[in-house]
Amino acid sequence: MKTFNLVIVLSLVIFSCVPAKKYNDLVAREKQCSLDLEKYKSSSLEFEGKFKDVETLYEVAKKDIAALVIDTTELGSKLRLLKIQYENILEENDLLQVKFDKFRLSGAKETAGLQSDLEAKNLELQRKEDALATLESELATKSRLLVEREQRVNELEELIQRKDEAVNTLKNKVANALKGFENKGLTVVQKNGKIYVSLEAKLLFNSGSTVVEEGGKKALIDLAKVLETEKEVEIIVEGHTDTDKFNSPNIPKNNWELSVLRSTAVVEIMTANSKVNPAQLMAAGRSEYIPVDTKDKAKNRRIEIIISPNLNELFEIIKR
Repeated sequence: MKTFNLVIVLSLVIFSCVPAKKYNDLVAREKQCSLDLEKYKSSSLEFEGKFKDVETLYEVAKKDIAALVIDTTELGSKLRLLKIQYENILEENDLLQVKFDKFRLSGAKETAGLQSDLEAKNLELQRKEDALATLESELATKSRLLVEREQRVNELEELIQRKDEAVNTLKNKVANALKGFENKGLTVVQKNGKIYVSLEAKLLFNSGSTVVEEGGKKALIDLAKVLETEKEVEIIVEGHTDTDKFNSPNIPKNNWELSVLRSTAVVEIMTANSKVNPAQLMAAGRSEYIPVDTKDKAKNRRIEIIISPNLNELFEIIKR
């Protein structure tokens, strides 16, 4: 009987130690996730801001080109008009010169008048020549600026087109890799220049759990295998929950922690089973605050993997 009691006591001691260790590990993990969340939220906001800046600058550049085209057209019209006026003055000047020569000896008064007219026409001719030279210089400057702006916009358009084509190609690769999970709570869409892979929680986790199930692991590994060769993208893994309150004395304690821990669990599986560069990955928890369907809570309980192209090359063109 004493031996039996001793076994029971030892069993209680052993089993009481296991939860405490797990709790401490989870607490440390939660703290690290919180730090990572702040960093990745900031990085995500900065990236979205930069992308919007690129779009704004692109629209401004197009408007500048339209204005330059109008200016160039107006300057061309003025230049042609001045040339006509200049040629007319030359003709008048020649006629006056002929008259002056003809009547030079007809009297001092008439000669003086003709001389005055001739000088006035010469002055006007000089002013027209100066104005013509100024307009030609301004037209040359505007034309050069127009060429430079057009070249810059063409570079931006070409680069944006290449980025869009690359994103579309990658989206097709991702969709093909995950084709076996269609109609199982997985969708792949392309919008705003990014790829959104959405996996409903039922595909990955049991209720309230942060451990990815085997079926969900396969989808994540297949996706990671596609992304491991994509060195010019950023990958944000976002955890989302529904609005049902989640209160527990253990970890996770609430929807915030649940969303964060689920996103980090997904990141760990992707990095452990592929050659995806961890520096390209971000893990974030969005809790219940970005629902996709107010009538279907199951769709709000999800993991979203957002794949964004690297825009550094675009920013270099804009800085020039």
